[in-house]
Amino acid sequence: MLDALGGAAYAVDEQGRIVAVNAVAERLLARSAGDLVGSDAHDLLHRTAGGEPLPRSQCGMRQPFLSGHTAQGEPDWFLRGDGTLLPIAWLITPCRIGDAETGTLVVFHAPTPHDVSGAGSARDTGQLTELDRLALLAETTTQLTSTLSVDEAMRRLVALVLPRLADWAVIDQITERDEVWRAAVVHAEGGALVHRTDLEGPMAPVPEASTMPLSRALRGVASTVTDSRTYQRSPDSGIAVEQRRLFESTGIQSAAIAPIRGLRQVLGALTLGRDAGAPAFTAADLTLLEDITRRAGLALDNARLYERQRKVAETMQRYLLPQLPRVPGLQMTARYLPAPDASHVGGDWYDVFPLSDGGTALAIGDVVGHDLDAAAGMAQIRNILRAYAWAHQGPPSQIVQRVDQAILRITDVPMATMVFAHMSVCDDGQWSLTWSNAGHPPPLLITGEGLARYLTGGHGLLLGTGTEQERPDASELLPSGSTLVLYTDGLIESPGRSIDEGLERLRRHAAALSRRPVESFTDELLTRVRPAENDDDVALLALRLVP
Repeated sequence: MLDALGGAAYAVDEQGRIVAVNAVAERLLARSAGDLVGSDAHDLLHRTAGGEPLPRSQCGMRQPFLSGHTAQGEPDWFLRGDGTLLPIAWLITPCRIGDAETGTLVVFHAPTPHDVSGAGSARDTGQLTELDRLALLAETTTQLTSTLSVDEAMRRLVALVLPRLADWAVIDQITERDEVWRAAVVHAEGGALVHRTDLEGPMAPVPEASTMPLSRALRGVASTVTDSRTYQRSPDSGIAVEQRRLFESTGIQSAAIAPIRGLRQVLGALTLGRDAGAPAFTAADLTLLEDITRRAGLALDNARLYERQRKVAETMQRYLLPQLPRVPGLQMTARYLPAPDASHVGGDWYDVFPLSDGGTALAIGDVVGHDLDAAAGMAQIRNILRAYAWAHQGPPSQIVQRVDQAILRITDVPMATMVFAHMSVCDDGQWSLTWSNAGHPPPLLITGEGLARYLTGGHGLLLGTGTEQERPDASELLPSGSTLVLYTDGLIESPGRSIDEGLERLRRHAAALSRRPVESFTDELLTRVRPAENDDDVALLALRLVP
């Protein structure tokens, strides 16, 4: 990230120690990375104009560093390695320096007389000072690399350039299917950013031979400064027609257009537009615009790759989850909801299948982890469980014990929870449930009259611990018209609430919905109970005994 900034920069941890520095900073400070990394940045660098150590209470960076805010200032002084003082203008902003640790990015440069004299007129001329440019690029890098959502990256990109660089921002994206989609047309009005949704939407294909600015940008040929007159002549393609409509509807008088390039292909184009009366874009503006789109391209590439991997994992998980069989006397429905966070594709699963003795097997489980390995692990466990349950007619506890031993020896699954149950019809026609619970939240039984209770028996250790203990079974006669609910912990757990609170919430809502048809019961239960701040996936299996 530091090397991509183009200006002098270093990053510090929460204690203010330098953890990374780029080559430009090494050169300006006349110090090597080895001299800088690990040192307290304030003690090593900050000086008064007379060269004395600067008291921390007088340091302009101190307050924004402690509060985690973005700030900038000038003039200040850094001590160079050769003993001379370097006048600097600086910007600091929070940044992530590891998987979980937050640090601070410091960008600085030695201001020239042009920077100082031109600072007050930057808004009038449309030109940014060197510090403003570096600050914008540093903020762009930090903002865009800290999200793995394409939509959020686009929203942040628009907020970065408006109204700082232009009155309008237009983003055209090339989709995975090589189609062009106008994702955003946004105008800075007062202090608000207003979307022109009437100008957004699908675009015509990119013409191979067109010399029009947007077509060239979408092919990755070049960045261009243009104006409304360019599209007043006869259009050469459908994209040119949409561009003429854009200029006519928005009143943009001057525009700068640059391609958004990923590592392997062009991902789209960014158009900045200025209204009448604002300074026109010049060729000099393209350098900054290309720096911004280069960072946007890398961020979009990463976000697309991440979303593609998530879709692969979700698709694999959904295909691995089974179709529910038809069992006389039972109504069944199941739901799987992925986590809202793209990083939390998990190992939640359910299963219902016939047994060789004529009964029906039920299972619900959760593999530890939130990644593609967890999704693959749940497929291993499900297949092992099916094989053992079909071949051996012992109680559920024996099957669970065999699965536990297999996990340790023939799978890569670290640990998992599971409820495994047998359902069968007794001689008097009543349904019987026998189950064994390996560290999983207990099943919930709701009668047709709305009495709801948890089946807490048969509880043992989760799978994969390596502990050899006899596993218990539990049995229950199920009343006619009752509903059995098996679920994973994503339905009841949330950061700000205890598990007991989640269980009680599930019990109360399930009781209130007991007379709903089983499909409606399941959907409404998920809507009411799943925590809004949920960061986990959810599997739910509901079975209704037909009266």
